Amino acid sequence: MKPYIHRSSYVDDNVTIGNGTKIWHFCHIQTGASIGQDCSFGQNVNVGNNVRIGNGVRVQNNVSIYEGVEIEDDVFLGPSCVFTNVLTPRANFPVHGQYARTLIRRGASLGANCTIVCGNTVGRHAMVGAGSVVTANVPDHALVIGVPARQLGWVCECGKRLGDTLACTCGRRYRLVDPDTLEEVR
Repeated sequence: MKPYIHRSSYVDDNVTIGNGTKIWHFCHIQTGASIGQDCSFGQNVNVGNNVRIGNGVRVQNNVSIYEGVEIEDDVFLGPSCVFTNVLTPRANFPVHGQYARTLIRRGASLGANCTIVCGNTVGRHAMVGAGSVVTANVPDHALVIGVPARQLGWVCECGKRLGDTLACTCGRRYRLVDPDTLEEVR
């Protein structure tokens, strides 16, 4: 199925959009962006120059994904979540093309109105709580909340919070490899 692009949205030249992707009202996809298959972009989403977005990504309303941000497959970006791409911005000293890399790994979920400070990685299947400010790397499966975001616990691949046994009601089980690393027991 071809991508759907609402007539109120703008897609610049040299953009790749995968089959089945839907881009709704008032979006702007900028030059060099690459968007995978089966993604959904709510209204008023801006995708910056050269941004890479994987397959199955869900971007809710009012999100701007700036150059320097890479988003892997099956990521959820909540309404109005914020990315930065420069650590020391100044209006009179622009840093064109010198952006800190931010990586959102496969299956991560970012809550509404959270902020991801550039130069950090949010791990696979991690969950960032609404309104949180991420100022450091987030481990795989970590649940982080607050300003600045601090780890509160662990979450399963399915999104449920894990208790002390690290076993989920969905049937997956995990173990701690070290204090910052959780792995699934197969």
